[in-house]
Amino acid sequence: MAKTVLVINSGSSSIKYQLVDLESGEGLASGLVEKIGEPIDGHYKHEYNGEKHELEEPIHDHEQGLKRVLGFFKEYGPDLSEAGIVAVGHRVVQGGSIFPKPALVTDKTINQVKDLAVLAPLHNGPEAKGAEVMRALLPDVPQIFVFDSSFFFQLPKAASTYALNKEIAEQYHIRRYGAHGTSHEYISSVVPEVVGKPAEGLKQIVLHIGNGASASAEISGKPVETSMGLTPLEGLVMGGRTGDIDPAVVFHLIRNAHMNVDELDALFNKRSGMMGMTGFGDLREVHRLVAEGNADAKLALDVYVHRIVSYIGNYTYQMGGCDVITFTAGVGENDDIVRKMVCDKLAPFGVKLDEEKNATRSKQPRVISTPDSSVIIAVIPTNEELAIARKSAAIAEAGEDTYGNTFAK
Repeated sequence: MAKTVLVINSGSSSIKYQLVDLESGEGLASGLVEKIGEPIDGHYKHEYNGEKHELEEPIHDHEQGLKRVLGFFKEYGPDLSEAGIVAVGHRVVQGGSIFPKPALVTDKTINQVKDLAVLAPLHNGPEAKGAEVMRALLPDVPQIFVFDSSFFFQLPKAASTYALNKEIAEQYHIRRYGAHGTSHEYISSVVPEVVGKPAEGLKQIVLHIGNGASASAEISGKPVETSMGLTPLEGLVMGGRTGDIDPAVVFHLIRNAHMNVDELDALFNKRSGMMGMTGFGDLREVHRLVAEGNADAKLALDVYVHRIVSYIGNYTYQMGGCDVITFTAGVGENDDIVRKMVCDKLAPFGVKLDEEKNATRSKQPRVISTPDSSVIIAVIPTNEELAIARKSAAIAEAGEDTYGNTFAK
């Protein structure tokens, strides 16, 4: 009988889900719940066996949404009672210093995840709520929290520590936690096989570039640096986020624009980045504007690439070299223009892109550099759902996590 894991990503007003086959690694069914708690009708989408089923109705809360999702599985398939489900894995953005590894969902861990919402206010609360609801709806199935920050909990102290007053940093748990860790861990683990190099000693940079974007550096599969910090705001330029910016800009806007904390939060996280510079967070629209001769869009794209190349240079010297650079996530996997712009900047250092391979659209892991390139350039689709599923299944089969929490039917 097949073994599957239902992976759930609960947001403040949405829920994404996928049923993952552990043996094949494929998503058997997937779906989306949108506009939870909003005054307009919400939207459901459930896809299975090549068929798409959609529904619109008011969605008052996560409990109503998840009950409907389970109903879709029963009505449209696959029936979870016959799908060999061994666990439900819940993606959580922030595990802080409490969760260096995944954890079983219990009353205690739910409360801990809620408490950590101070570090990820837009994410942890809804993620804890989703787990709470699913635990009640499927009480006989182990529920597991898988934390995006866990992979980067291994960062060296020099990379994870801010030069902030020590007492303040300790009191308020301020350090560099990173994000997109599940994706970076997955990609760095499959790179050796894709490029045909042993994992031991391999120096690699992973560029997870989507609406949110982050870079990381790994040696022998262990992280040594990442671009996101206390929150996902730090680092690369993103769809709506500034990325790195002088913190004194905050003081300047408070004093001169009389902006409050909420206004600054929205400005830096939602109204900046590519959106703030061009009016569009989607790189496809930015490329369209560039093609039309829009100077703002051209500058924005140059800033976007400049920041990526800056991190590549930083990480290469931190590691004492670089063997592989991998592009992943929405932009990284699909935007050949950005990949070429980045690699053109690296050309003086011997990086050679195979133009034809770079321009070819594919969902397969592949190398897009020439054989004589000084650094291997790869494109590998990320699969956070599979990574979450595997981690969840391991804990479910063991019946316990590393924190002493156990599950008994």
